[in-house]
Amino acid sequence: MNAKTLNGPHAPRITVLGSINMDLVVRCTELPLAGQTLLAQSSSEFCGGKGANQAVAAALSGGEVSMLGAVGDDAFATRLINNLRMHGVNCDSTTQHDGVASGLAIIAVDLSGQNSIMVVPGANSKLSKSSVQAAETLLKGSDCLMIQLETPIESVLEGIRLARRYGVRVILDPAPAPSEIVPSLLQVDLICPNETEASDLTQMPVTNAKEAKAAAKQLQDLGAKNVVITMGSEGAILRQGDTTTLIPAIPVDAIDTTAAGDAFAGALAVRWSQTNNLLNAVRYANAAGAIAASRAGAQTSIATQKEIEATNEIHSK
Repeated sequence: MNAKTLNGPHAPRITVLGSINMDLVVRCTELPLAGQTLLAQSSSEFCGGKGANQAVAAALSGGEVSMLGAVGDDAFATRLINNLRMHGVNCDSTTQHDGVASGLAIIAVDLSGQNSIMVVPGANSKLSKSSVQAAETLLKGSDCLMIQLETPIESVLEGIRLARRYGVRVILDPAPAPSEIVPSLLQVDLICPNETEASDLTQMPVTNAKEAKAAAKQLQDLGAKNVVITMGSEGAILRQGDTTTLIPAIPVDAIDTTAAGDAFAGALAVRWSQTNNLLNAVRYANAAGAIAASRAGAQTSIATQKEIEATNEIHSK
């Protein structure tokens, strides 16, 4: 699994294989019970999906990003694609499917911040193995492939297979955590779960740094070359080879953590591709995640490269 290193001054070429959703957020005083009708306070529409969020994060961090995904033939499709392009993401490998709706997440949020979420995969379920094979040339020319688990597992596995064939670095954000682990799914250069996902994958408790270190070793034993477990305000655990390091979090007043993990992943992919220094990349990504957590919204909370570098510089002194 010898990943490419950058030759020359070009921006890192990042391909994101993942979901594209429209998020419908409804704010209410309390979450409704079964059979109950409530009057909500407001509703908003946001472009989202873990794949699209990470593509935007990587692009804002300075990557040359391509989105390998799918949308439907509804009114949301054009908005979703235009939003990605507005952020500098190439959508030539994003396919549109007739007779199906784009991915949709319906999110109810009460006054305390508790939420209830229903996700309709829609066109995301159309991202097939053959769709990934059709993008083989794109993958071959990439420096890094980013994947999550909101699209069919066969498409994810095909992406991993092709990336390994061409020596392309693979970063897996295992969200949502799979109910059953396919061994080849973890044959990646880096797996980047949060505490809950790490616990689900290893069947081990992950509530503190000591437990996270044990889980990171277990994930490495299961096939991942490197492991980063993000733990919010507790920081991140990085395991490389036989070395485990705790990278402290950057303290912020968290307002909305919706896309903090996606901001972290996108920034990490770009910086790791630029420097080939994973520890440096995790520190940089910590700054990206902290900024996102301190702002409201998903993609609207993601910071630019300039903002991340400024925050990273302040907290590295």
